[in-house]
Amino acid sequence: MLKGLHDIFVAMKQVFTASYSTLGEAALAAFITTNYDMPGAKCKFLVRGVSDTYLVTADSIRYIFRVYRCEQRTLTQVQAEAELLIALNNKNVPVSYPIAATDGSYAQKLQAPEGERYAMLFTYAVGKAINMPGTGQLQHLGRAMAGFHNVSSTIQLSDKRWTFDIETTLTGPLEAIKFAFEQEQESYNLLTQIAGTAREKLVAFDSTNFTMGYCHFDFLPKNFHFDGDKVTLFDFDFFGYGWLVNDIMTFWIHLCWEVLFGRVTENQADNAFAVFIAAYRSIRPVSGTELSAIPYLAPGFWLFYLGFYPTHDQFYPLLQPAALKMRVDFICRMEEKYWNDATAQKLSII
Repeated sequence: MLKGLHDIFVAMKQVFTASYSTLGEAALAAFITTNYDMPGAKCKFLVRGVSDTYLVTADSIRYIFRVYRCEQRTLTQVQAEAELLIALNNKNVPVSYPIAATDGSYAQKLQAPEGERYAMLFTYAVGKAINMPGTGQLQHLGRAMAGFHNVSSTIQLSDKRWTFDIETTLTGPLEAIKFAFEQEQESYNLLTQIAGTAREKLVAFDSTNFTMGYCHFDFLPKNFHFDGDKVTLFDFDFFGYGWLVNDIMTFWIHLCWEVLFGRVTENQADNAFAVFIAAYRSIRPVSGTELSAIPYLAPGFWLFYLGFYPTHDQFYPLLQPAALKMRVDFICRMEEKYWNDATAQKLSII
């Protein structure tokens, strides 16, 4: 009897390791107060995502503190993000950029239950997300992206991060998510067919003159804020190396789904994209051939992020059969309407 009670007591004392933890606001506030010399800093948890985001307030000034997931981003990858954003800020590209701690470092190491996590403090992106920007906002956005590409096409970072290509956006992701489609084989076959067509089209391009550099790869409204017409870009967590037209493609995708959801007309989306491209070209050239590749780069955007879901427990619900079927159905709608030669031709003459 006594031995049984002893075993229960030992089991109750056992502390299990964690695969993910949410760091406490008070502890982070104390860390920021000490390491950034911000007396009385307050910290509020905002959103759980690829990294956890906290709002920091000190002396009535707002900041963003991002805590990267354990084993999702290495120290050198986080440091490379800081390098890029500092370079962009130095060239007056409107971005949320990192702030150094009192010891001069940008990436901070935090000991969490699951292991080491890295974090950075950023300036706050004033304003708000706008799904359908007005003309002035589109012009500022186009010029901001072009300014980013002027820097990202020439800078050499200490860590190259990853590359966006056929393997990483089409082939690899399909393999990574194959297990999730055991009950949805038809949906997986449709994705395979779409990826195959995209691969054939992209290989056929003469990409010799396609400009290369670091891409944000997620230029959606959730990642830039407008304050009036002025824009601030943020969340470069997924940036990697590839054709710079990938960034133009991601914003074009957003306009397409605004049409599919019935929030704007096709004509409104076309006009918005034309304004955006004209503004981009006022700072940096992009060829008609590059723009014509957009419909065949688009499947890689969807598959790349699907391929990321298995690595992140937050996205497990999106890998359930019903959720996957809905996602594939939407991808098929996009393919039917936009991912074709007619759209490629239309984009090539903007």
